[in-house]
Amino acid sequence: MARKPQRDVEKTYTRAQFVAKLRRFADSLEQGEPFAIQIAGERVRVPARAVFTIEHERDSEGEEIEFQMKWKPEA
Repeated sequence: MARKPQRDVEKTYTRAQFVAKLRRFADSLEQGEPFAIQIAGERVRVPARAVFTIEHERDSEGEEIEFQMKWKPEA
């Protein structure tokens, strides 16, 4: 399988869009199913085996909370 190019994209959503995506994500987690999301034109599939973290950052410019899903490609 060809390697995908590196990518670092940040997408802004309205509150309603963000809530809908979180709700779909939570439903997928509860059911032990993979989660698929389209971000800036690319469809990304998060496998059920992903590791989930919450990160909090603070500096002089403000604060940030990131909900992260990490996984490695299957061999």
